[in-house]
Amino acid sequence: MVGRSARKSILVVTDMIIVLTGIWSAYFFRFGGEISDSYLSQMYVFLAIGTIGYSLFMIKFRLYNRIWQYASIGELVSLFKAVLLGSVFSYMLVLLSNKKAVPLSVIIHTFETVLLMTGLTRLIWRLIGDNYEHRRKGRRNTLLIGAGSCGTMVAKEMKHNSSSRMYPSAFIDDNRAKHGSSIQGVQVIGGRDKIVEAVEKYKIEDIVICMPSASRKEISEVIKISKSTSASIKIVPQIHDLIEGKVALEKIRDVNIEDLLGREPVKVDLKGIAEYVSRKMVLVTGAGGSIGSEICRQIAAYEPEKLILLGHGENSIYKIEQELRRKHPGLAVQPVIADIKERGAIEQVFREYGPQVIFHAAAHKHVPLMEKNPAEAIRNNVFGTKNIAECAHQFHAEKFVLISTDKAVNPTSIMGATKRIAETIVQSLGANSETRFVVVRFGNVLGSRGSVVPAFKQQIAEGGPVTVTHPEMTRYFMTIPEAVNLVIQAGSYAKGGEIYILDMKEPVKIVKLAEDLISLSGYKPYEDIEIVFTGMRPGEKLYEELLLDEEELSTTLHNRIRVGRPVKTTMDELKLNLLRLEKCLEQPAEDIVTVISSIVPTYIGFQNQPLHPEAQDDPSQIGRMSVPLYHQKRPAKDMAIAK
Repeated sequence: MVGRSARKSILVVTDMIIVLTGIWSAYFFRFGGEISDSYLSQMYVFLAIGTIGYSLFMIKFRLYNRIWQYASIGELVSLFKAVLLGSVFSYMLVLLSNKKAVPLSVIIHTFETVLLMTGLTRLIWRLIGDNYEHRRKGRRNTLLIGAGSCGTMVAKEMKHNSSSRMYPSAFIDDNRAKHGSSIQGVQVIGGRDKIVEAVEKYKIEDIVICMPSASRKEISEVIKISKSTSASIKIVPQIHDLIEGKVALEKIRDVNIEDLLGREPVKVDLKGIAEYVSRKMVLVTGAGGSIGSEICRQIAAYEPEKLILLGHGENSIYKIEQELRRKHPGLAVQPVIADIKERGAIEQVFREYGPQVIFHAAAHKHVPLMEKNPAEAIRNNVFGTKNIAECAHQFHAEKFVLISTDKAVNPTSIMGATKRIAETIVQSLGANSETRFVVVRFGNVLGSRGSVVPAFKQQIAEGGPVTVTHPEMTRYFMTIPEAVNLVIQAGSYAKGGEIYILDMKEPVKIVKLAEDLISLSGYKPYEDIEIVFTGMRPGEKLYEELLLDEEELSTTLHNRIRVGRPVKTTMDELKLNLLRLEKCLEQPAEDIVTVISSIVPTYIGFQNQPLHPEAQDDPSQIGRMSVPLYHQKRPAKDMAIAK
């Protein structure tokens, strides 16, 4: 491999030889080989001046600093200008020094020869460097979806980048005018209806979606077609990833389940959010968690006076603190390691920093784990929330936003029941406080610590099987940024005491999610990777709901945020219930469940739910395919919310 400095030296010497040859041949052909003494002396002057003149303009236009492997029209224009100006410069200098003009035919011939030969040497250099067929060996055949500017750049980069593992074999584009044409030597074979056929014909191993400006819905449709093939699917994420006209191949990432959802980015009222967050002391509890850390990232963009990161795990708090300091060097960030169960520590945080806006995301969320540790779920989710909420009231905070869950609706788990009690605490305080207390309730978030997606990905990486509890298990899903966007927006609408319910779109079957993840990983479900049903775990529900029967739903200014009517609970009743909970914490789990059942009327403990008759008749079905009767019919009201 020729080094850069050596390559530059070779080009300089070659260009000098071309200039000398061009000038000599111009005089030779002009005078038929019989050059008179007067023109012979002029030719020698022209040879000396021309060699220097052409070289100066080649250097001026940086023709020796360009990588001709990536040459385009711009490089050719620069070459033309350098040769033209070199010719004019040399002509004028020879005229001044020799007192005799160079024949016009000599100048034109020299210009043509130098331009043609310098261009040809660079073309030959590029052809030698390209050697595409040699580069293709050992690389993965790749189908590019989208033959626009992005696809063109991707194809060019793949061909020129010897470290790329992918090589473009064909283009797919829905624009019929491009069908049959060739871009970067790669043929456009048809529209998206040809994807499956192309994978088989060209033995495609990778599909790269090069449509950064397309809508999420359109990309989702392309992914759905592509995942029916055996190829792995990748994507060029966003238009801003195209930097200075080039595509960095490392920016091309695997398609994920979020892409398949086809959700358009959430639009928020920036002015409304800024009014209640900017220049304020903002406290985020559970700041190291999936939701809490994303709240911190998004709030940071609105320039709060100080962002207080409160969490119990030092590593996760340190990680988000360092990220925020790196991305927002001017932001005042205050990490606080504290346990929300410790009332004294929480009061000290409020006393020292005086937070004006609180996002309470700290909670124990793991359903089966909390079934085994009900006392800890109560201490953290109920009394931890009580500590934060009462301090917000005591120290006159402006707004308090509780992050809740759809599992709080008609809960079948300890975790869901404790979150429902937490909602009641916040709503009760909001009825008699200057602080505006609100609850924001939504379902599962993709990619969070408790999400099934990371678990499925790990199982796929290990070769399977992928475990799903039940074939009918269904959940609402949102991406983490999507959910947090709406949470922050809902906070701007808060008047006090409301419960906001986020529109989660259509629910998704967990088994379908598993099948999609397997397909996106380049495998065939049930063939390459098996899916095994393990049975419902304690506390789980087949279907999640977003609204209690008593809560009436109405719209807000945002089409994806609804508001429910608060279910009223008297403060005396709440205090009595909390006292009962506190006293039972040291009791056996069965006694704790009994107390929770009396406090949350809609709670049906998993162990107390009657099984479907088929499970009673066939014990082998228990915990595998059968489910409690409670789950057999999904409330119609909830389906209306999803739409």
